[in-house]
Amino acid sequence: MNAEHAHSTPMTEAVQSQAKADEDLAWVARVQQGDIDAFKLLVQKYRARLYSVLYNMTSNREDAADLAQETFVKAFRSIGRFHSKSKFYTWLYRIGINTAVNHLKRNRFRRLFSLEPLREDVSQDEALSALADPQDPSATMAAGKELQEKLNEALQKLSNKHRTVVVLFEIEGLSHAEIAQVMGCSQGTVRSRLHYAKEQLQSYLQDYLHQ
Repeated sequence: MNAEHAHSTPMTEAVQSQAKADEDLAWVARVQQGDIDAFKLLVQKYRARLYSVLYNMTSNREDAADLAQETFVKAFRSIGRFHSKSKFYTWLYRIGINTAVNHLKRNRFRRLFSLEPLREDVSQDEALSALADPQDPSATMAAGKELQEKLNEALQKLSNKHRTVVVLFEIEGLSHAEIAQVMGCSQGTVRSRLHYAKEQLQSYLQDYLHQ
C-alpha cells in the first residue's frame, strides 16, 4: 500500500529516504567522475523497480525489459547533466516513463494484454474484498486472479498520463511530490489526474464488480 495511505512513522521514513538519496548522489558523483562500476550499483538497485514501472505501463514483459535497458543507457549517457536538485530515482523514472510513452505511441495499434497480475499486493485492493468469499478459499483465489486480469486490462485503457500516475502512486508507492518530479507537473495536477484515473478504472470495472 502507498506510504501516504498507511500508518507510519514519518520521521523514520524521512531519515531512511534521505539516506537512500544521499547514497544515490554519492554513486552518481562517482559515475560523473568516470567510475562505471558505480553506475552498475545504481542499475542493480533500481533495475527491478524500473522494470515493474515499465511492465505496468506496457503490460508486456519483453517490451519492459527492452525499455529498461534503453532507459539505463540513456541515463548513463546523460548522467553528466544530472543535478542533485532532484532524487536520482525520480530522474531515472522520468527517463523511463518518457521512453515508455514514446514506445506506446509508436505501437498504439498493438494491444497486448498480459494475463499476469500487476503485482501480488493488488490482492489487498478493496475491490477484491468485495469479490472474495472467505468461506471458499478456492473461489477467493479464482476471483482474485480474475480481478487482477480485469484491472490489468482496465489500466491499459487509460491514457498514458493517467496510467502513469496510477502506476507510480498505487503500485510503486511514490508520493504526489515525487510523481510531480517524474512527470514535470504540479502536485495539484498529479492529484487531479489520479482522481480522474480512479474514476475511469471504476467505470471500466463497474459491470464486472456488480456481477
